[in-house]
Formats: sequence, structure tokens, C-alpha cells
Amino acid sequence: QVQLVESGGGLVQDGDSLRLSCVASGRTDSPYAVGWFRQAPGKEREFVSGISGSGTRFDFADFVEGRFTISRDYAKSAVYLQMNSLKPEDTAVYYCAAPFLRDPWVVPTSEEAYDSWGQGTQVTVSS
Repeated sequence: QVQLVESGGGLVQDGDSLRLSCVASGRTDSPYAVGWFRQAPGKEREFVSGISGSGTRFDFADFVEGRFTISRDYAKSAVYLQMNSLKPEDTAVYYCAAPFLRDPWVVPTSEEAYDSWGQGTQVTVSS
């Protein structure tokens, strides 16, 4: 497994931006996908975005509507989620995760595909 640490959450206003970071350690095999999920109070955890191990494939949930981008820095073992035009409904705890599948060309969107999770970072968007 890999250890993941998220950072960058906070309290912002409607329409503001945040950049979340996910730094990985402990896994030294071939590059793997990283996914971002979120969980709002009283709701199930849902997929937000993911980037393949190759860094060439991306996936976003429909609710993102072009507002978020995802990128990775291999030298820093980091994946970033840039979130623009934030809305109050984006309020949630955001988690990054790494899958047990080691295919560098796949971006899993199902929670069941991931076996390593960070502790989460809180994002709160006020209206």
C-alpha cells in the first residue's frame, strides 16, 4: 500500500478557488492512478476526479462541469486538484486514494478499486 496525505482545504466564499494537494509515499513500483473523492455530511462518498499513472488520462464527475483540473508532479510524488468557481454544494471532506490496480492507463472511478486512502481535508464553501 501507499501512504497518502492531503492538504489545501479550508473555508472559502462562493466562487473562490482552492488547490488540494495529495502527497504519496511508500510505494515505489510503476506509476499508479490517483483519485479524488469527497463526502458531504449525510451523503455517501463520491468520485470527483482522477488521473492515470501515465498522467495522460483524466476523468471528472459530471458535477465538476469544467471547474476543476487535475495534475501530477512525479518528482514530488504529488497530485493536485485545482478547484475553481467553488459552490456551497462542493462543501465536503475531500480524500485522495490510490488503487490496487497497477495499470498506468486506467483511471478507476469506483471506490472499490482503491485500497489506500488519505485522512481527508475539509473544504467548506460559504454562500
